[in-house]
Amino acid sequence: MGERASVGKLIYVASETEWKTSLGEGPTAKVPQNRFLLIKISVTNGGGAPIAVPLLSLYDANGKQFRESDEVEGLPQWLGALRMLGPVETKQGYTVFDVPPASYKLQITDAGDLESEILAYIDVPLRMEANPVLAEPSALQK
Repeated sequence: MGERASVGKLIYVASETEWKTSLGEGPTAKVPQNRFLLIKISVTNGGGAPIAVPLLSLYDANGKQFRESDEVEGLPQWLGALRMLGPVETKQGYTVFDVPPASYKLQITDAGDLESEILAYIDVPLRMEANPVLAEPSALQK
């Protein structure tokens, strides 16, 4: 996390994670089966031709694959499902996964053909936000 990872002409940086119990607000809020893991990434096309950046995958410690959500609402900085990058263009935003809280490996790709595709992995450690400690009101303190 936080370091550049290059695969082919694409350069990825996964900079932060955030866990959510829902996306959006009110009756239209989307609730996950597990929890939403948001990973903020930037991806740069270092090549001279346009390239489509595919949806990504997470793998848990047992090798189980979780595909990136392609229908996200209520997240202003969502990277989107269709990601075209022009030459030397960078896009930044959140990718969204519906996964149980755990550590994962984010699989990144050069978007090549299946036979020649280059893959790499970024460690995504489990970092849960701490719950705030509620203080006792001063009138109840002795």
